[in-house]
Amino acid sequence: MIKVLVAGFKGKMGATATKMVLDHEDFELVGVLDPFEEKNHLNELAEYKGSDVPIFKNKKEVVSVKPDVWIDFTIPAVAYENTRFAIENHISPVVGTTGLTEEQLSELTTLSKELKVGGLIAPNFAVGAVLMMQFAQKAAAYFPDVEIIELHHDNKLDAPSGTALKTAEMMSEVRQKKTQGHQEEKELLAGARGADFDGMKIHSVRLPGLIAHQQVQFGGVGEGLTIRHDSYDRSSFMTGVALGCEKVIHLDKLVYGLENLL
Repeated sequence: MIKVLVAGFKGKMGATATKMVLDHEDFELVGVLDPFEEKNHLNELAEYKGSDVPIFKNKKEVVSVKPDVWIDFTIPAVAYENTRFAIENHISPVVGTTGLTEEQLSELTTLSKELKVGGLIAPNFAVGAVLMMQFAQKAAAYFPDVEIIELHHDNKLDAPSGTALKTAEMMSEVRQKKTQGHQEEKELLAGARGADFDGMKIHSVRLPGLIAHQQVQFGGVGEGLTIRHDSYDRSSFMTGVALGCEKVIHLDKLVYGLENLL
């Protein structure tokens, strides 16, 4: 039985992860973390009536229940400190919070190697999204002209999304270096052409009603190729989260991207 703690359990992704852990026969939910929750136990909340699980306000208190895995769906401002704390206390982090900097990722990876603590930071836990990124990387070797359009709900805090950045990074590894668009192109409104990543453009859409969607659009002479993934419900991410919880306890370092575990 894998003992799991969920940080950020009141958010939409955190709540979905909490319910997944409660329903999973191989997981034991030993605690949840939220510094602003007034209740002390989950069963004091209407949606968790049968769950006598402690609600922690301070991450230092979490160590008392000895979790094996720390699931983090919080916000970028606290995710780095949470993940560092988990690694320092030999708790394997499974992090879905995006917005961490390259420097922070590097520091956390180095620390995990030193302490031999496995972990996973994934910009997207949907298996279909991971396949979309891999297919896009394959296509980028043949179609250097490409733009990414990512679409998310209007409460998402970071732009571009972690998935879009990861996709661009993967494509840049195999893509012929090229700055797209006409050399005399001018933006009549700043940002009209999107963000630039190694010559590729990334466009972020934020609207209510959306969950998580990404379209990678390639253009060639006389043809085009579109690779798209849609998450219509947050439950689409839970297969990947569960897989992460099962796998990270057997690793000896932090990895970035669910594809490393598939």
